[in-house]
Amino acid sequence: MPKAFDEEAFQRFNILTMRNDMSYFKVLTARLLICLVSTVVLGTASGQAPTWDPHTKTPLEKYDNPPAPYIFRLETSPRMVSPYGVFISYQANVDANGNNIIGDAANECSISVDPTNTSRMAIGWRQFDNVTSNFRQGGWGYTTDGGMHWTFPGVLEPGVFRSDPVTNSNETGTFFYLSLLQTFCENMYRSTNGGQSWTELQSDGLAGGGDKQWFTIDKTGGPGHGFQYQSWDTATCSGSGQFSRSTDGGVTWQATIAVPNSADLGTLDVATNGNLFIGGLGEFNNVFYCIRSSNAQIGGQTPTFDQVTSVNMGGVLGGGGINPAGLDGQLFLAIDKSGGPTNNNIYMLASVVPSGRSTTDVMFVRSTDGGLTFSAPLKINDDPVNPSKWHWFGTFSVAPNGRLDAVWYDTRNAANNTDSQLFYSYSTDAGMTWSPNVAVSNPFNPFEGYPNQSKIGDYITMVSDDTGSNVAYAATFNFNPNNGQHEEDVYYVRVFPGGQGSTPTPTPTASPTPTPTPCDTGLIQNEGFETGDFPPWVIDGHTNDPAVVTNFAHTGTHSAFAGGNPQQSTYCEENSNEPLGDSSFYQQFTVPAGTSTLSFYHKDCTNDSISFDWQDAYITNSSGTILQTIYHLCDTTDWINVQVDMSAYAGQTVRIKFLVHQDGFNPPGDTTGQWVDDVALYTPCGTPTPSPTVSPTATATPTATPTATATATATVAPTATPTPTPTPTATPRPTPTPRSEPTPRGRPTPPPRPLGPSSRPATP
Repeated sequence: MPKAFDEEAFQRFNILTMRNDMSYFKVLTARLLICLVSTVVLGTASGQAPTWDPHTKTPLEKYDNPPAPYIFRLETSPRMVSPYGVFISYQANVDANGNNIIGDAANECSISVDPTNTSRMAIGWRQFDNVTSNFRQGGWGYTTDGGMHWTFPGVLEPGVFRSDPVTNSNETGTFFYLSLLQTFCENMYRSTNGGQSWTELQSDGLAGGGDKQWFTIDKTGGPGHGFQYQSWDTATCSGSGQFSRSTDGGVTWQATIAVPNSADLGTLDVATNGNLFIGGLGEFNNVFYCIRSSNAQIGGQTPTFDQVTSVNMGGVLGGGGINPAGLDGQLFLAIDKSGGPTNNNIYMLASVVPSGRSTTDVMFVRSTDGGLTFSAPLKINDDPVNPSKWHWFGTFSVAPNGRLDAVWYDTRNAANNTDSQLFYSYSTDAGMTWSPNVAVSNPFNPFEGYPNQSKIGDYITMVSDDTGSNVAYAATFNFNPNNGQHEEDVYYVRVFPGGQGSTPTPTPTASPTPTPTPCDTGLIQNEGFETGDFPPWVIDGHTNDPAVVTNFAHTGTHSAFAGGNPQQSTYCEENSNEPLGDSSFYQQFTVPAGTSTLSFYHKDCTNDSISFDWQDAYITNSSGTILQTIYHLCDTTDWINVQVDMSAYAGQTVRIKFLVHQDGFNPPGDTTGQWVDDVALYTPCGTPTPSPTVSPTATATPTATPTATATATATVAPTATPTPTPTPTATPRPTPTPRSEPTPRGRPTPPPRPLGPSSRPATP
């Protein structure tokens, strides 16, 4: 992106206009943005960028732009719902009210699905808050209704550069999120509530790693069950090695190990016998490889790679062209775990550049002998060979019943050879034949909406079940009238063989055993704060006492509020009266034997960052020592349900504690707070509890029912403005008063937050 403007003058301009005339600020900023983005579009849409070898020119995922000047988000538009035939794409990167955020960008999306309840999914993506900079953070969204409505609670760590999001789920529905820092070191996050909140499993950067990383989880019943494996390219955190293993669920990572032929830009998977396989392209020879480790599953042994097979994919990986600064696809490796005649077949798929071409086809190979040999490459896109057409970002997934699903971006229907549609095909015979290709999305222009970085990411992903597959992809359906451009956003679509049925809602996969109906134990009393006071809750942060309030409630009329300055009627308003210290409260109870789940709702607000203020929830023992950090945030969100498995604490007397820390910086008073409501402990109905106390409030539903939101129909023409359908919306949250000064302010270093034995306590 050219930088043909004075950055210091631009920042002075932002400060001046924010102080004096917001409408003038918006108009001039929009004009500047049009100028910046048009320069990129002219350099690409009028003539595609040249292709390049990803091993010689892959742009590193490094910090090279500071965050753009602060922009007041005064405008939204209805979220995009884009139907195409029987397939419907739903926008995932939406605000707390379910609306599209004008002026941001999101791409490079990775989806996870809870195998015990396929209506629960999470997507991680690269979040760009302002497209005048390529500064990105770890964004994510979650759904509880099969992808029709998404919640975007915020980024993993506000203000921290993060890239290359990769998510996965284990067999019990625990989600994991691997995120790359600017140092090429990484962090693993874990979610036990379907992606609604995440716990960072180690201090920043202590998960090892490198650029273009990927990971997988051993879900077999063998000795490596639960082990995690990751690999990356030669731009590393440690300076050497491209592979690491975690034997404790992603918390700690062992010393790095070299990968044969420095193979990279691919994925990993584990066979049912515990053997690990890595797919990748040789760093120095452009040969594809399938690499096996038979002993990575043995925790006491250093992993070795005992089988290396070169694979003909019918071409090589490429970059540039239709995705000027990014890959045109990477290699995906996945293994059949159906238990039938195709069990442990190894499949590889990639969008590759065939010999003599500069554009890409989606190519597929398979191995039926444990990776010793592979079939001849097969072209999945079924249109005639055309050197002007692109079939890029190919990805695939293997369903539990052995069916193969594949999607990719395709320009076959575009007169300009660049406008792309998401296409789908499937195979029911181990990839020997594939179904006729079908478009599942409207066309979009991939050259628009660049966040000062000329690409729409490096990959898309999908996860299959027995009836179809769940896809996360980036597209430019939303039109931004402020700059005359479409925006990069993240979408979810359900694809399925034959296109049968008119609903994309997945059919839930049955759990191995029926899930008992949960019943409120009543062990937590005054769970909805409807008495109008705290007891038996205990206030223990007296620098700024929390309060029972009525301005927001999840159910009923009351909730508890910590933080802010409720004694002076300040919640998240900047009134120059921010206290210094902690505002906290807890309730103590004894966890019954067997299975139990703690459920509560919290609503958050802040005008600060996690370096100075934070919102926390803990499980502590009866002395107040932290046993588990449920979350550590500094965020603004609407009501979010959190569920914590308490089975590990059966028989123990513990506390559920909520805390808000503020740094007392005045003026302007960057207040932070959280509302809490409907705190209850559930067990399967019929389970005896130590105390059969009846809850004073109605039984809470563990999972909130999403509210329908306004939708808009996708359109390619920039003149067509999406028309919202008026529908009831969620209760609005308070809008923080904008700061008048976007530059950093000096202030004392805040005290460390209270923690237990480790800096990031792990969830049992």
